[in-house]
Amino acid sequence: MSLHFLLKAKARTLSVVQVLALHLGFNNGSFDAFNNGETATSPIVSVAEGGSGSAWQPAFAAADPSATRGTIGGLLQPGERRSSSFLVDTMLNPFFTFAAMVVPSNDFFIGNDSPTRFRLFDAAGNLLIGSIGQKARDIWDAGSELFDPLAAAFVGNNDLRTPQNGVVSFNFAELAGFDGLTTGAGYVFASALAADSDVYRISFAVVPEPATYALMAGGLFAVGWLSRRRRGQPSASTVAPV
Repeated sequence: MSLHFLLKAKARTLSVVQVLALHLGFNNGSFDAFNNGETATSPIVSVAEGGSGSAWQPAFAAADPSATRGTIGGLLQPGERRSSSFLVDTMLNPFFTFAAMVVPSNDFFIGNDSPTRFRLFDAAGNLLIGSIGQKARDIWDAGSELFDPLAAAFVGNNDLRTPQNGVVSFNFAELAGFDGLTTGAGYVFASALAADSDVYRISFAVVPEPATYALMAGGLFAVGWLSRRRRGQPSASTVAPV
């Protein structure tokens, strides 16, 4: 039997780096957008180089048509948070997959390279994970665009790219190369990141569906109406004899 939960997902930045729209999907674990040490695919490049996910979302839909997909927010600056709710079939889609561009950068992103790394629900529909944290050491370099502050998103012209022809790898140290540059938000960037620095968190909570509230209100109304009707009827002891 399928269990449908209305799940609220909340995204929040925790450090000086910013994150663009969070692309996500509750799925069956079949969509694999990238792998460590391999050439970046066009789906993950569409996230890493501009944050749009223009190829990531269609590829996800093709790989897993039953997945519940979506996005949360636009640019999240330090300390900001946004949330959205998704109706999830826990039997069909027990896994969670995500990807988002990290800025300033040319092609940095966060995401899970294994499609089954984050199992949110067990076979009984219980929520297994309350949150997913990302540290600086979890930041990926797509290896698809050469490092160049003049062509980097949020500090330069993102249209001026130079192909790198590398492979996907972990890399947060390169963010220090943007130190001292003025960001699109008007402040001077200073990474000061260590490997264990918290940079992002995605949290989950099961919330009641609006339809549940409607049914509950209808049930309360019916009980209230029946109670008033009973109070309005004479009891057996007060009925006049015929």
